Amino acid sequence: MGRRDLIKRSAALGLVAAPGMGLLSACASGGGDDDPGEGGTKGKTSKDNPFGAEKGSKLDVVVFKGGYGDDYAKAWEADFSKKLGVTSTHTGTQEITGKLQPRFNAGNPPDLVDDSGAQKINIDVLYKNGQLLDLAGVLDAPSVDDPAKKVRDTLIPGTLDPGLQEGKIVALNYIYTVWGLWYSGKLFKEKGWQEPKTWADFLAICKDAKSQGIGGLAHQGKYPYYINVAIMDLIAKKGGLDAMKAIDNLDPRAFVGSDAAQEAIEAVYEVVEKGYLMPGTNGLTHTESQTRWNQYKAVFITSGSWLENEQLKQTPTDFDMKFLPMPLLPGSKLPFEAIRAGSGEPFVIPAKAKNRAAAQEFMRRMLSKEWSTLFAKQANSLTILKDGVDPSVRLRPGTQSTVEASKAAGGNTFRYLYTEWYGEMGTAIEAASNELMSKRIQPKEWLKRCQAAVDKQAKDPASKKNHRD
Repeated sequence: MGRRDLIKRSAALGLVAAPGMGLLSACASGGGDDDPGEGGTKGKTSKDNPFGAEKGSKLDVVVFKGGYGDDYAKAWEADFSKKLGVTSTHTGTQEITGKLQPRFNAGNPPDLVDDSGAQKINIDVLYKNGQLLDLAGVLDAPSVDDPAKKVRDTLIPGTLDPGLQEGKIVALNYIYTVWGLWYSGKLFKEKGWQEPKTWADFLAICKDAKSQGIGGLAHQGKYPYYINVAIMDLIAKKGGLDAMKAIDNLDPRAFVGSDAAQEAIEAVYEVVEKGYLMPGTNGLTHTESQTRWNQYKAVFITSGSWLENEQLKQTPTDFDMKFLPMPLLPGSKLPFEAIRAGSGEPFVIPAKAKNRAAAQEFMRRMLSKEWSTLFAKQANSLTILKDGVDPSVRLRPGTQSTVEASKAAGGNTFRYLYTEWYGEMGTAIEAASNELMSKRIQPKEWLKRCQAAVDKQAKDPASKKNHRD
């Protein structure tokens, strides 16, 4: 999935994010210290190597090879080897669960993992089984760029929140992401369409497109995570932050009894009922649907800001990719400019990492301007580091539009956390959305199923440890 929400930080930030599979066998619980752990390796510490990454040791790195690719990680690894003499075993894959669950179960996990994509291992599952290191040690270490500051003090406010489990940061969501709708500037210009700011205007464009043989909305049908971008954004913008927090806080009226949720799901279902979906989109993967969108077979598509990089090879040079905040329903509490924004692409250090010292030092350097710029060059996206990208890096059209949208949003940003806190509940909501988009259920049943998922999660005593004020 990818992740998946760019570059000249001095221009982009400006923007501030508001704070807003199977069972794995239990392993030793993690801590926030720099002890390399059982079977670990640790060398001599220094100002430039505070965790004591040992020269000549090896680092086992597994990266989700999705929308951002994995060339950025290879560039990091090459620099790490050059400067510290620590070589890496690199695995780029989309099969995170398939490749890593057996290793976690056997007590032999990698040292650093980008746990993302459709086949990720849910962070809450790993945490509950004691398999993740508390990252406090990394976040409280001296910043590479300014040793007088802690690493955590160099990050965009709120971007650590998605990595929280019961008050501990156990995942570093590294990439600053925005979510919403996307369209082709070229197609809009040719058709004389204006950027829709209301849902009525959005539907009018979809209707006009349909009359010309073009789908109004494409979505990545096999991965309903994507259509939930539209649904959940509409709920938050209609009902305000209280409607969003009601879902994260497992409110007994989060869906059933919520006017915002009801109006949002009815609005999305109207797209289905009126035939404004791109034909076939319900049966397509993310890349298949996105590629047809790149071929002008649909006007809009839902996604995060990894979309441009994921579609580089399929996007025509004059496509002029643009980002669009979710249009407003009548009486919305948040303005049109409000966007879902925050950090994505969680990196974790397993509690039983064999080279914990090197993994922590590697993560510390991920949050340096040099490595943040390396990422931007390779992946066309921003990181969570403030002013973290060299100003000379040029932006692609889609990325530039997310920068502009983020600046326009200002403090009007929001971010759901239930997807990180409650993996099973998130999956149930996605399943309901899949049924809705295929017309196998209607809005009333969608609300009922989503509320049932919330109520089930609320019965778990551990859920009481997560709360948003």
